[in-house]
Amino acid sequence: MEIVTIDSDRAAQFTGGVVELAHSTGPSTYDYQFGTRESFDRLVGDSWLAEGTLYGYDVTRLALDDDDLLGIEIGFAGPEFERRKKTLRPLWHSILDDGVVTASELTDIGRRSYLASYLNVVIPSSAYYIHALAVRPDLHGQGIGAALLKDVIERATDEGYRVVHLDVLSDNPAVKFYEAFGFEVLAQTITPIPHSRGVPMEQRMSLDLH
Repeated sequence: MEIVTIDSDRAAQFTGGVVELAHSTGPSTYDYQFGTRESFDRLVGDSWLAEGTLYGYDVTRLALDDDDLLGIEIGFAGPEFERRKKTLRPLWHSILDDGVVTASELTDIGRRSYLASYLNVVIPSSAYYIHALAVRPDLHGQGIGAALLKDVIERATDEGYRVVHLDVLSDNPAVKFYEAFGFEVLAQTITPIPHSRGVPMEQRMSLDLH
């Protein structure tokens, strides 16, 4: 197994696997926001192929066994989160034009995403932020997630970050995994309207690197 960042020429071959892994990090939240898997898959797939976006290949580390995708870690400097999130807006134009969503459905997605955004507390400028870390379900327990997280910690330390932050739903078994690495819960957030529709409490977790 190797952990690598790939270039744009190779990105397309991993689109389906990356989209599936990204969805697995918060299915209840994503299903609430997007309404359908088709709209989620299209937006994240388009974002994956575009440098500088929230799910872009340029900020994704892939765990690979030759060309077999085992897991991913998407992360960047904390202040980049809001900037990268804004880059998703133009991607909706082609999704709308292709009939994946209607104008009314897109308005609803925007409203639900706005409400769900309050799950995520502010990310400090000193933090490396893990936006997504996931391993294929059939490969859990084989140390792949640990290898991806160790890679994050080493890179973040070398690059001078003070902390590593991430958000994880409270019902996700990964909470225990992160705790085993020394992550602590800084905040627990419930957004009443999404929560009433099945979205659990979100936890901001932090690892002090110094």
